[in-house]
Amino acid sequence: MQQPTRDCPLCPRLVAYRANNRLENPDWYNGPAPSFGDGAAWLLIVGLAPGRTGANRTGRPFTGDWAGDLLYQTLARFDLSSGTYAAHADDGLVLKGVMIANAVQCAPPANKPEPSEIAQCAPFLQAQIGALPKLRSLICLGKISHDATIRALGAKPSAYKFAHGGVHQIGDTTVYDSYHCSRYNTNTGRLTTDMFEAVFAKALADRG
Repeated sequence: MQQPTRDCPLCPRLVAYRANNRLENPDWYNGPAPSFGDGAAWLLIVGLAPGRTGANRTGRPFTGDWAGDLLYQTLARFDLSSGTYAAHADDGLVLKGVMIANAVQCAPPANKPEPSEIAQCAPFLQAQIGALPKLRSLICLGKISHDATIRALGAKPSAYKFAHGGVHQIGDTTVYDSYHCSRYNTNTGRLTTDMFEAVFAKALADRG
């Protein structure tokens, strides 16, 4: 499966940001965060990009920041994981039928990737999708993730509008939309725990 190298040179702005983070925090992971989960996954969760103090620090998607607290709590609630999430990459957590990836592999400044950076990372997302032979469903966290995923599936985002709770069928694959589980969205009430869990409940119910 095609994935970026630890020193991927494709996006100059992200390379510079990565280098600065390495200088300030040499003990952090500071690289493209690899996907995490079950190689036999039926469900792929697609986030935006590694958070600076989350996956960029720990080396595992959604690990070490608030967004991960809510996401992994939700996976546990629906029996999609085993073990205890302890916010570090070697906590022993195992995902069951689930893989987690990001639309952009490296941490962007202010958590805002540029369109060119999303485009550069598109082949990596496509490769991850293609590497999951049992994949049936995807949950996209936020519009950027949604648009990148729709493109990775060979469709046009304009034909599949993002909306929290939205469900889209593309061939044999079902795409579910959720607002991103970031602290900004949860603190402002745009996304509640119940709203977030409802998306997972729908995906599980549709799976049968």
